[in-house]
Order: sequence, then C-alpha cells, then structure tokens
Amino acid sequence: MQSIPETEAEIIEEFSLFDDWMDKYEYIIELGKNLPLIDEAYKNEEHLIKGCQSRVWIHAEAQDDCVVFTADSDAIITKGIVALLIRVLSGQKASDVADADLRFIDTIGLKEHLTPTRSNGLVSMVKQMKAFAAGLQKVNG
Repeated sequence: MQSIPETEAEIIEEFSLFDDWMDKYEYIIELGKNLPLIDEAYKNEEHLIKGCQSRVWIHAEAQDDCVVFTADSDAIITKGIVALLIRVLSGQKASDVADADLRFIDTIGLKEHLTPTRSNGLVSMVKQMKAFAAGLQKVNG
C-alpha cells in the first residue's frame, strides 16, 4: 500500500495534466463515479457530514490497524471530492490519517476553485475523517 504522501504526489501529477479547471472538474466527477459506495445502512444522520451544502455520508471502520472509509454524496462534484479524500486516507494507519496534512488539496488548487460552501464542506469532511482516525488511535493505542 502506498503512503499518504505517495498517493498525494500521484494526484498532484494527475491534476497537472489538465490545463483548465473545467477539465479538472470533469476528472473529479469521473472519480466520484468510481467511488465504492457506502452501505445503505450508513446513509443516516449519524454518518452525515455537518457543514456541507450537499448531503455527504462517510463511514469509517477499523481493519487491522488501518482505517477504511466508504462514502456517498447526492452531489456529483462533492462525490468526486470525497473520492479523492478516500483514495488518500482509506487503508492507512489511524495515526497517519490523524496526522496527515493533505498538502495535495492546496497544491492542486482545489479549495480556491470551490464555492465557499463547498470549501467549508471539504474542511468538514477532512475534520470528520481525521476525528474518526484519532478516536481509533486512542482505542487501539
């Protein structure tokens, strides 16, 4: 399994292939179409991310000493964004997820090309994923 920085470097390289943001949005939407779907049982209030304009559900579970995330969203761009986060964070050690700085988000210019509400939603998704990992770390620590 690749480390978080290795996966981030891959994403940065992929986004550098596109010249404009319309192409990057299309790529993000494409990533969302390939997102492994969350079990319907987790599409509830408990797994709903607060602070997102669209509805986003994220489920996390421990597998060995790693965190595995699944998610879904009712918005295609948001689904692609959460797919990027899952690609980077899922399957990683809880401590690595909790400590990840996710430089790729700023490097590819994602936050600055989102509406303020989507940008806040992105921050909320990251916070929730890191909070779960931190909680898991304490349980297994």
